Amino acid sequence: MKSVHVGVFAIAAAVFTPVAVFAEQADSVVPASEAFDTGFQEWLTTFRPRAVAAGIDDATFDTAMRGVKFDANVVRRDRNQSEFTKTIWDYLATATSDARIENGMRALAGQREALEQIEKTYGVEKEIVVAIWGLESAYGTFRGDDNVISSLASLAYEGRRQDFFEGELVEALKILQAGDTSAAQMTGSWAGAMGHTQFMPSSFQLHAVDFSGDAKRDIWSDDPRDALASTAAYLKHFGWTTGQPWGTEVQLPAGFDYLLADREVTKSSPEWAELGVVGVSGEAVPDNGPASILLPGGAKGAAFMIFDNFAVLERYNSADAYVIGVGHLSDRLKGGKPIQHPWPMEDRALSFAERIELQTELTALGFDTVKIDGKIGPLTISAVRKFQTSKAVAPDGYASVRLLDMVREAR
Repeated sequence: MKSVHVGVFAIAAAVFTPVAVFAEQADSVVPASEAFDTGFQEWLTTFRPRAVAAGIDDATFDTAMRGVKFDANVVRRDRNQSEFTKTIWDYLATATSDARIENGMRALAGQREALEQIEKTYGVEKEIVVAIWGLESAYGTFRGDDNVISSLASLAYEGRRQDFFEGELVEALKILQAGDTSAAQMTGSWAGAMGHTQFMPSSFQLHAVDFSGDAKRDIWSDDPRDALASTAAYLKHFGWTTGQPWGTEVQLPAGFDYLLADREVTKSSPEWAELGVVGVSGEAVPDNGPASILLPGGAKGAAFMIFDNFAVLERYNSADAYVIGVGHLSDRLKGGKPIQHPWPMEDRALSFAERIELQTELTALGFDTVKIDGKIGPLTISAVRKFQTSKAVAPDGYASVRLLDMVREAR
């Protein structure tokens, strides 16, 4: 499950940041289903002409909406503010576990002919496609069994993001109208993401392909070929460069200027080498185009040199943890080594309340985070760097418990 972002899996339960991955906690209080049923039915009545105006015929609408009821659990999960956190190293331990690697090798072998053809057609390496498949649905074993129409309708009626979810609902109805699948078979996550590689309806409409040749773009069935090809088509559309790595682990020299570890700072591999940045075995990193240095665990954790394909993977999911998870899993499926540098295992991730406190206190100290939302994004990382610089500590942008304690002391 993923965070809100513009891409295939446009919304889901957990928020990933460079510091932590926030797990789901569905304990928010929302009205009982029966309290919403009458209003929901009234909303369906008002939604119908909007759907028809968007091109949905009466038969499709009636078939899709038959028996659909308001689902309070979907809204509860959408409203959830995640309180439990998982560090990036704990997340990667699951995302690239021995079992996931072993199952990925099995998936590669089982779909090798199709994957090789997909790679040839779209120029996206088969290991990347399989890694996404592995993280999105555990290679098709957990595709989600929520009724997509019901989920999207419930979220649209609830109203906090009505325009977004109504738009996705209309696209889902168009998929049914085109005959790619049936309403009964259109299942997925609670937020409406569907199939082996979890496409939202709008992304399906733009990027899904019929690879199997049956005149349907079927990402829901046990046959994963259409889903895998659609994923490759999506990445190709957003600029995937064949043969370019997503990134590679590197060593930073003593005295490295951590202000350079910024997505806005790009240099060629030879330019980074001049600054002492080398591969984990001391080798020069091949020149794969403009690259940035990423420190998802701060100065004490592993460092990565990331290339343009990293940003392409972000179109699928904008979380650094997810992109690193996909990239590293794909490397392991190619026979690559585990991440070599140790993580700061003594650290824990900040809770939601602590992240809010950090943003509030930094802003009060004059290091404006712009938003107080509990998300450690680029604006908050920039504020952290400025605070760290003022305290003459490594400005790695890492929002740790130690950093929060420093901010508290400064107040």
